[in-house]
Amino acid sequence: MLDTLSRLQEVFADVFEQPELQIAESTSASDIAAWDSLMHVGLMVRVESAFNVRFTSRQLAQISTVGDLVQAIEAQRP
Repeated sequence: MLDTLSRLQEVFADVFEQPELQIAESTSASDIAAWDSLMHVGLMVRVESAFNVRFTSRQLAQISTVGDLVQAIEAQRP
């Protein structure tokens, strides 16, 4: 799980173009000013690519924190 969070850290920093951005499992869109609905779509596309996973619409609707995202990724890992 720490490896997943560490890799997500890199994805978030890249997507939001904020190298100093720090995330935690409790981080949500309200914690990152640029994380609006459009950025959410781009973020999820990058996460899917980085982790070689695919999320359903239902899963995407249930992701509201980084912790939710970690769990969704981990659920698809062998």
